[in-house]
Amino acid sequence: LLQSTPATSIPAAQGPGQQLGLQPPSYPAASQHAEQLKKPGQNFMCLWQSCKKWFQTPSQVFYHAATEHGGKDVYPGQCLWEGCEPFQRQRFSFITHLQDKHCSRDALLAGLKQDELGPAGNQKPPNK
Repeated sequence: LLQSTPATSIPAAQGPGQQLGLQPPSYPAASQHAEQLKKPGQNFMCLWQSCKKWFQTPSQVFYHAATEHGGKDVYPGQCLWEGCEPFQRQRFSFITHLQDKHCSRDALLAGLKQDELGPAGNQKPPNK
């Protein structure tokens, strides 16, 4: 038998996260409602049109983007990655484009720098 208690009497240690069946931290891509908060070790962001989810590795970003944004039921027919030209592409062509142009380590880090600095920012300060 369940007792109904007012929400204010729940101790802090048993917050709403208790009922969610939390995923182990090594699978951030498995969570359907991943918070858009950066966790320690997550240095790569999906820059698909307003997605902004954080991941630990470039391959996690690629897997996420290929399945969540490029899946056969969701792919919009063009790449909606920030700063990419919206050319019409077949899904297979898009997947290779995603891997080559957006989900390499260098491309992801460069995209984040642009995101932080805005369009007018310099890429790197000169080393002297």
